[in-house]
Amino acid sequence: QVQLVESGGGLVQAGGSLRLSCAASGRSFINYALAWFRQAPGKEREFVAAIRWSSGNTYYADSIEGRFTISRDKAKNTVYLQMNSLKPEDTAVYYCAAAGRAIQSMIRAMTIYDSWGQGTQVTVSS
Repeated sequence: QVQLVESGGGLVQAGGSLRLSCAASGRSFINYALAWFRQAPGKEREFVAAIRWSSGNTYYADSIEGRFTISRDKAKNTVYLQMNSLKPEDTAVYYCAAAGRAIQSMIRAMTIYDSWGQGTQVTVSS
């Protein structure tokens, strides 16, 4: 069983930066994809970014517009989301997720992710 624990959320002013971390444990992630999703109040959970554990290939939502970077540290079993130029509309609970079988065409789909963290709140003030 995969355990995911997020950290790094908080309150930041518009234009600022935050780095989220997701510590993963429970098994080898050699064939996994790990991703970040977010959910704003009253809205559906949406894809933010994903990374293939083995290759390091990355995928992003169009709405991120180059402001966020996902990365992973294999030695620490940790995935990061570096968020720059934050906007008030980035305010949401950010979730880390893991998928054991991630076909490229589905890597942005929430349904393929079968392990989730508890989420970390990010609030961007204007």
